[in-house]
Amino acid sequence: MRNWIAGLAVATAVVTASWAGEPGWPTYGGDQGGQRFSPASQITPANVKNLAVAWTFSTGDMTTHGDAMKRASFENTPILAEGKLYVCSPFNEVSALDPGSGALFWRFDPRLNAGMHYPNDFICRGVAFASNLGAPNTLCATRIYLNTADRRLIALDARSGKLCPGFGKNGTVVIGVGPQPDGPHSHFGRNHTTSAPVVSHGVVIVGSAIDDNQKVDELRGTVYAYDARTGALKWSFDPLAGSAKGYRAGAANVWAPMSIDEQRGLVFLPVSSASPDFFGGLRRGSGKYANAIVALRIADGTVAWSFQTTHHDVWDYDLPAQPTLGMVTYNGKTVPAVLQPTKQGLLFTINRETGAPVIPVIEHKVTQDPAAGDQLSPTQPITVAPAPLAPSRIPPDDAFGLTFWDRGVCRDMIAAARHDGLYTPPSTQGTIIYPFTGGGSNWGGVAFDPVHDIVYANTMNVMHLVTLIRQKEFSAVRERFFDKEVSPNEGAPFGMMRTTMLGPLGVPCNPPPWGKLHAIDMHTGKILWSVPLGSMGGIADWLLGSAGVPNLGGPIVTAGGLVFIGATQDPHIRAFDAKTGAELWKADLPAGGQATPMTYMWKGRQYVVIAAGGHSKLDTTRGDQVVAFALPN
Repeated sequence: MRNWIAGLAVATAVVTASWAGEPGWPTYGGDQGGQRFSPASQITPANVKNLAVAWTFSTGDMTTHGDAMKRASFENTPILAEGKLYVCSPFNEVSALDPGSGALFWRFDPRLNAGMHYPNDFICRGVAFASNLGAPNTLCATRIYLNTADRRLIALDARSGKLCPGFGKNGTVVIGVGPQPDGPHSHFGRNHTTSAPVVSHGVVIVGSAIDDNQKVDELRGTVYAYDARTGALKWSFDPLAGSAKGYRAGAANVWAPMSIDEQRGLVFLPVSSASPDFFGGLRRGSGKYANAIVALRIADGTVAWSFQTTHHDVWDYDLPAQPTLGMVTYNGKTVPAVLQPTKQGLLFTINRETGAPVIPVIEHKVTQDPAAGDQLSPTQPITVAPAPLAPSRIPPDDAFGLTFWDRGVCRDMIAAARHDGLYTPPSTQGTIIYPFTGGGSNWGGVAFDPVHDIVYANTMNVMHLVTLIRQKEFSAVRERFFDKEVSPNEGAPFGMMRTTMLGPLGVPCNPPPWGKLHAIDMHTGKILWSVPLGSMGGIADWLLGSAGVPNLGGPIVTAGGLVFIGATQDPHIRAFDAKTGAELWKADLPAGGQATPMTYMWKGRQYVVIAAGGHSKLDTTRGDQVVAFALPN
């Protein structure tokens, strides 16, 4: 059995043409609003069983990067624009492919700084495409924008892969250069980028990923906007700027994908938590823009509105997914909305113009009595619909195990921990965080069918045990648990240890399903169906049936009536009936498919494409292939 998680009105989608007016996939989320919907309808519930591999492409990473592949996660969703499919490997190498054959047109290697310390995985979720930046058919009239792990923003000519000489210095801008609290350029080793930039209104906007739980005075999660032609800095936005005097924190960064409303000139930021994750005694108050959807005006980076999904977060419940934009008709009223999934398994529906909830949100009283020196928010926002997509409470007698023995061990672990349900404060006793900090929902986000007003979301259902460690005891604990996640929270009175709650046989201590796929009717907020996602294989399936497994990646939905998703810890991509949730097709992948697929039409044929390279957090099989499926010619 594999190791389970190391740490762990109708609107149409805006999709540009790929060939003679056929549907393409020009941005990471399918369109600028991240709907992950395609009007392609050639593949249907009736014929999906005939899907077969049409072509494969290897990035070459397995050969060229050796041991680094242990820390690489192939989370990329390719994009299709103006006749080329663009793929980004975990090491930020960009390949331009023929959409019909997978043949290589060109490849660009940014040659990541080998001397830099990278605290997290090597990840590139995507690149961005932009056109009309010069006279037709001239160098860099169409561009690919790439942000790298070593903090570079690179502009490439989309046709040739050559660097754009008029952008920054020879095609490159160093992101966020400037003095930091602990040295002029010390941020490069702890602050990098994983999600694709976004391009709109002549600017390229980039976020950042920052290592968690290292210190109170962490690097700031500043978002930067650069001129799309020249690379000149246009504006920056620090979510923690203007915090109350004495508010000590960093981070509040935007590591997940952003989305764009072209018509309204807005960019939507899914802002993460302030540092450190599990103790907030030095950052009193709600944190305003931390753990919030923040809508900025693209023209100047000023705030149009914000909506906070967690107040004074001490659970690492940052916003992990792209805000998805769509016209939602709820209770008979149609409004432009933002759909924001969360790690808690909640789905917030917010008015895109005002920031007010479309589906009502209630401030619920939550457990208090935090760690010494902290002060929690007395309430937390809970949307009235849909119902939570992940469980959040477990009594000891509900512990799971394959035998009486391992179930008993899990029951004792649960009984010994502090657990009062969702938003139980972290403690020195050890607190159950359920859903764990990987979700509920994560960076895969949701898919939205704008024709039927249905949201499709995948979730994980696993528990973390988070234990606060008094600083005088920290060194001894870290030495004892050298193989666990034990972090210092430098500057705080407590360090922390975070472990996934597994029994001695390596199976989660909470009952299955450990992964699910859901469909939500946004007309009413009701869940239409929920089904297990993925299987354990072998004898485990015989014992447990379809148990569902941990997953990382997201779904897409098509006008053909199908939901496609990889993501699962088992090496498969699946197709589900969008109406019923029935699993209609499953195909083997050469490595873990922890990525969101995409689909497009090319010369009369619909393709479904997924990156299959595995993921370090799920310990899935590593690889470097992109796999395309299609119906037989």
